[in-house]
Amino acid sequence: MRDALPKLKELGVSAVGISPDPPAQQKKFDDKYGLGFPLLSDADHAISDAYGVWGEKKMNGKSYVGVLRSAFLIDAAGGVEQAWYQISPQDTVPALLQVLEGLQA
Repeated sequence: MRDALPKLKELGVSAVGISPDPPAQQKKFDDKYGLGFPLLSDADHAISDAYGVWGEKKMNGKSYVGVLRSAFLIDAAGGVEQAWYQISPQDTVPALLQVLEGLQA
């Protein structure tokens, strides 16, 4: 996402990350990776629950509950224009750009 920010800005799109991590942990992550967009803390999972992305995950044969990586395109009125559930980070920007190009056509 970070590398696509100039293109997204050109298209009038802002990026925001949301995770259950506390702000101090998010700051360390941002400092390490230089994201260039705001990170919001969802410690009580209210946003994750509302968007249906707090659920069971599996890793190394073990189940646990956490955020299911997802991306959302929110329109100017605050509605969900497009949702991508369990999308990989490398697929997020191409999927977003494809939708944006379709909206501009």
